[in-house]
Amino acid sequence: MKEEIKSFVEYLEKEKGASENTRLSYGRDLVQMAAYLETIGIAEIGKVTRTALNSYVLHMEKEGKASTTVSRMLASVKAFFSYEFKCGNIKRDPAETLRAPKIEKKAPVILSIDEVNRLLAQPSGNSAKEIRDRAMLELLYATGIRVSELIHLTIGDVNMAVGFITCRDEHKERTVPFGRVAKEALSRYLTSARPELLKGKESTWLFTNCSGSPMSRQGFWKIIKFYGNKAGIEEDITPHTLRHSFAAHLIGNGADMKAVQTMMGHSDMATTQMYAAYMENNSVREAYQGAHPRR
Repeated sequence: MKEEIKSFVEYLEKEKGASENTRLSYGRDLVQMAAYLETIGIAEIGKVTRTALNSYVLHMEKEGKASTTVSRMLASVKAFFSYEFKCGNIKRDPAETLRAPKIEKKAPVILSIDEVNRLLAQPSGNSAKEIRDRAMLELLYATGIRVSELIHLTIGDVNMAVGFITCRDEHKERTVPFGRVAKEALSRYLTSARPELLKGKESTWLFTNCSGSPMSRQGFWKIIKFYGNKAGIEEDITPHTLRHSFAAHLIGNGADMKAVQTMMGHSDMATTQMYAAYMENNSVREAYQGAHPRR
């Protein structure tokens, strides 16, 4: 099945224009599926049945994989077999009627403004690394972009004069403004820290690691965990926490919902409205706690 998986990943790149992260994710999911199918005696794509795929779902659940992980892996499996069926490589699509497990939606972790201020204040030193970390955290909170978008920004994506960045994915492009504080942190990083990190090398990437290579998701994940602990924040924060906090704080301060949707890159307004509901519920809770005689 390795050749079919390889062809599918190439199709994602050449026909769909999928990003490297997307291709790696699909490939990894499908290789894991193929490895399981081999353990139950299925090595050829034409012999895969719906029963075998259901067995794979049960296997993942028994391994303790989260429902979100199982759903993501099933999306990869369904896309793969749909492609193989359309190409005429299999007579029927065994994944067509597969159902993903129900995902329990959790409320997003949203930091208070005080917590955000404490987090962003942590990289306060003069080392190239701390200046870079401060710039990354400030820009993330100033724009609400995804961590994947942050680490893939190039120098050309930043307009310092006007104060905006350009984000791209495989489908669309959007422009997001940033404010004075982020601009100051970025300016300091670009003039002093970035040249030191690059050590004479040339790079189009905006943010690099200490060896001058592009920053990775895992690298930034460790950065935000480190500063979160240093700031004494009890919540289990992730890079997405600053994205959630960005949207909630904008809406809480009266920003137009449509504008927030555009900045976040949400295709569905319902996703953006989730933050309005959170802020409303939080406001009601605070009013109750502040006024009820038996709170």
